Amino acid sequence: MSENTQNNQETPAEEPELEKVTDNEAEEQITAEAQAADPVEELKIEVAELKDKYIRLYADFENFRRRTAKEKLDLIANANADLMRSILPVVDDFERAKQSFDTTTEVEPLKEGVDLIYTKFFKLLENKGLKPMEAKGQAFDAELHESVTQFPAPTEDLKGKVVDEIEKGYYLNDKVLRYAKVVVGA
Repeated sequence: MSENTQNNQETPAEEPELEKVTDNEAEEQITAEAQAADPVEELKIEVAELKDKYIRLYADFENFRRRTAKEKLDLIANANADLMRSILPVVDDFERAKQSFDTTTEVEPLKEGVDLIYTKFFKLLENKGLKPMEAKGQAFDAELHESVTQFPAPTEDLKGKVVDEIEKGYYLNDKVLRYAKVVVGA
């Protein structure tokens, strides 16, 4: 009996140890599975975060692009407003000159009035960056001049140079706005 008692006593004592081992093994298995699942879950979370960042960045870029396009259209639509405001006094002067044509019989005051309006208008354009191009007597330059025709040069020194200017050329802020239409000596 004492052996049975000892076996019985040992067996119950061993069983809790087996349960503890089993519990430890189960925890290790769960931990191992969790560790195996963690990298996959972490990667899924990271991919979701990166996707969210990408979508937000793309949306911000689209908003920026739309806003910039709208601002550009507004700028183009209103770009001439300043110039038009500047030209309005000259238009008013022309209207007054037209009215004086009907009442005045003398030509000289009308010529002086038109000359004054022209001077005022041209100074306004110069203030906005417009400059006339000097072409007559200059060497022909395809970057600045547009040759309409060629005539025999009246003198030898005018060969290859601008003999006559049909239409004046202009610069706007040192960039060619309109090429001068010229006659070149041959």
